[in-house]
Amino acid sequence: MLTIKDWMKYTDIDFNSKTILITGGAGFIGSNIAFYLQDNYPDANIIIFDCFRNNELLSNGNLISYGHYKNLIGFKGQVICGNINNKHDLLFLDKYKFDYIFHQAAISDTRVYNQELVMKTNVNSFHDLLKIAKKNQSIMIYASSAATYGSLPSPQVVGNENPENPYGYSKLLMDQIASRFANENPNMTIVGLRFFNVYGVREFYKAKTASMIIQLGHQILDNKSPRLFENSNKILRDFVFIEDVVQANIKACNAKSNGTYNVGTGIPRSFKDIVDILQKELSTCLNIEYFPNPYDGYQLNTQADITLSKENFQYDPVFSLEKGIKSYLPEIKRLYGEDMQWLS
Repeated sequence: MLTIKDWMKYTDIDFNSKTILITGGAGFIGSNIAFYLQDNYPDANIIIFDCFRNNELLSNGNLISYGHYKNLIGFKGQVICGNINNKHDLLFLDKYKFDYIFHQAAISDTRVYNQELVMKTNVNSFHDLLKIAKKNQSIMIYASSAATYGSLPSPQVVGNENPENPYGYSKLLMDQIASRFANENPNMTIVGLRFFNVYGVREFYKAKTASMIIQLGHQILDNKSPRLFENSNKILRDFVFIEDVVQANIKACNAKSNGTYNVGTGIPRSFKDIVDILQKELSTCLNIEYFPNPYDGYQLNTQADITLSKENFQYDPVFSLEKGIKSYLPEIKRLYGEDMQWLS
């Protein structure tokens, strides 16, 4: 299986002997950043701050937190269990002087409509983390989202946003806060990354919000007809493999200018493409089962305009959907059959 450590270092920055905070570090993207840094910079002091899951559910039946200890098996750095909403928990961070902060912690479920919870978790806590970054003169790289664009036509371009759920709006507010803070503190590096549809290793514990790639893969491995919305050949997404997302986070530490940047491939693909690639790789020919799309405000086409990302920090996605799925398949197969254990 191809892993992040098989790839060359993405930057000339030497993270060895640097102190690095990763919020949400037991989650999907955060844990992958942690292992990239550990594998390539063994003398880096990496601190993960995550509230971990407690099986508490949101009103839609999904978990509040997707942090899972199994994402960190093999991690040798420091782990702090804490909630970014809790100022007392944040005091645990006072004894460190962070050189870099990768802020991934958030309520990331786009179908959460508890606006108070989303705003407190994503927006209010961001102010606190920016204060920590300012105190330490840390380079701050934070997770924004393509949800800021809503259902606007493709390609999605920074500066043209129309969020259609609380999560997307909270991320837009974070981008605006970051812009003001950077203007007030011109010596700081603050970069937001708008991730499009990310998939890959360590997403399994996102459970029902994991990518359609692993969900469809497990349906096919179970010899069940893969299920898609009607007209799925016309529903397009910019699917970006986790290793390209890690690349963007690392390279953003050397961004020429502060701002918010798209992270995708720039090439939209359909959900039917996913099924076709999976069936080819798994040597199956199951019939697709189509059913009506039950969601209002559903994005029909996402495509990241990555021009600025290329110009400002040399972001260069290398994984096509075919290449990404092929790389991911050993992990999809390994996790097959564990679906009923995602709360454990």
